Amino acid sequence: MFIESSALSDEARVWVYPASRKFYAQEVDEIINKLHSFVSSWKKSSMDFQASFELKYNRFIIFFAENNIQLTNNDIDEQVSFILTLQNEYKLDLLDKMNVCFKQGEFVQYKEIKAFKKLLKEKAVSPKTIVFDNLVQSKYDFENYWEVPITDSWYNRFL
Repeated sequence: MFIESSALSDEARVWVYPASRKFYAQEVDEIINKLHSFVSSWKKSSMDFQASFELKYNRFIIFFAENNIQLTNNDIDEQVSFILTLQNEYKLDLLDKMNVCFKQGEFVQYKEIKAFKKLLKEKAVSPKTIVFDNLVQSKYDFENYWEVPITDSWYNRFL
């Protein structure tokens, strides 16, 4: 069942899918409708299952699921299959979690780790640059540790 993410507990599970490009304005409403439809029907067999999604910066798809119901491998496969469908339909990459997403001013950049290391070496990004930790596991971590300066992230080893 779909529920607003703000109504979920801090322990709710989180999955972050960074897009290799920003979603175009004409795609956003359609993607939101598809996300809502997927979440509303995801694990429909369980009446107590609560899940949500957010589309952040027109670049990140975030799923939330309350921890009160066990998710099976099949449930996760269903989510990944849905993401693969979006990936193919919109001609972008959503599953490469090893690329770096970071802010440059008001814009979100998406770079391969090798290119990001080069930007650090050339001082094109600073230790205070905000990076996105797309490996966060809970809603609490998402809200508090998803957007952090490089110095507070696992990327600090490249400084």
